[in-house]
Amino acid sequence: MKYSHKLSDAIHVLTYIGISNSSTDLSSRAIASSIDSNPSLVRRLMATLSNAGLINSTPGKISLELSRPAKDISLLDVYNAIEEPKLLHVDPKTNLNCIVGANIQKTLTHAYDKVQQTAEQEMNNINIQEIVDGILEENKK
Repeated sequence: MKYSHKLSDAIHVLTYIGISNSSTDLSSRAIASSIDSNPSLVRRLMATLSNAGLINSTPGKISLELSRPAKDISLLDVYNAIEEPKLLHVDPKTNLNCIVGANIQKTLTHAYDKVQQTAEQEMNNINIQEIVDGILEENKK
């Protein structure tokens, strides 16, 4: 199973910008180096984050900033911006001639919806500033 890292990478981009200072290289190449990815992926993520109103950028210039204070950008904002699929997925192919197979999809979808709702509530309680602070704290160790 392949896992998406878009949410993690988008949070990485926002944290990189949030932790930057006037001498930080904010080019897609520098951010991609931090993510250990490629600049085109970072540019696509930045375009998505910009379209969602989470960052401000100037086309043709290396000028990036968070659109609002890091404490006002939740992980849910980022999750919604990148349109990540639901966290959990029900297998759509089951044996409809079996009591479990015939009823698991609807029942499990209800359970997964509750998990999704709880996860989104928790993501709404965590902001980019907390991630920035955590990185700075880890860096002190």
